[in-house]
Amino acid sequence: MDMQTTGMEFASEMVVKATLMDLKISEVPITLSPDGREGKPHLRSFRDGWRHLRFLFLYTPRWLFLYPGLGMMFAGFLALMYIFLFPDISWDIHTMLYASGSIMIGFQAAILAVYSKVFAIHERLLPSSPKAEKVLKKYTPEKGIAISLILLVIGIVGFVYSIFIWQEGTFFELGIRITMRYVIASVTFLVLGFQLFFSSLFYFILKLNTR
Repeated sequence: MDMQTTGMEFASEMVVKATLMDLKISEVPITLSPDGREGKPHLRSFRDGWRHLRFLFLYTPRWLFLYPGLGMMFAGFLALMYIFLFPDISWDIHTMLYASGSIMIGFQAAILAVYSKVFAIHERLLPSSPKAEKVLKKYTPEKGIAISLILLVIGIVGFVYSIFIWQEGTFFELGIRITMRYVIASVTFLVLGFQLFFSSLFYFILKLNTR
């Protein structure tokens, strides 16, 4: 089963891996006797339960991080583009700001899902699968950095355009409802670009082979 954990997570790893490997699980009756030690028990319900739950998060990156993250990104992107393209609707820059936050939070959750999967496979907590290996081989740090540069360029273009209309004297004439649309959109692309850039560097660290 190639067990890896050394603490109380061993029990959870054993059960999860037995299930993933489709092994037969049976109960064996035993007699539990007191160990004879004095003092308070070393077990803590909340602390030890949280350790197990935290460990199990590694086995559910898709449902815990990926799908919710992609959903937040998709909904936020639709709302942001709708508000950006149609300024005369009831939704305004306040909703657009929340939509921007939804995109960035969702993106971070999706990235965390990928890296949780990579870490679990790298540490042999999860068995590698051909499908996962195929996807992870296609995504390289270099590709992530290239995409991050594109996002940064889009954000910089929005920033430069905001500076341009400010220098032209039309920034305040357009009103905050219009100018903030440019600012929020450009900041969103800038943050996503930097997130992806640094995440790609971290992905390289996770994939680094060591002895």
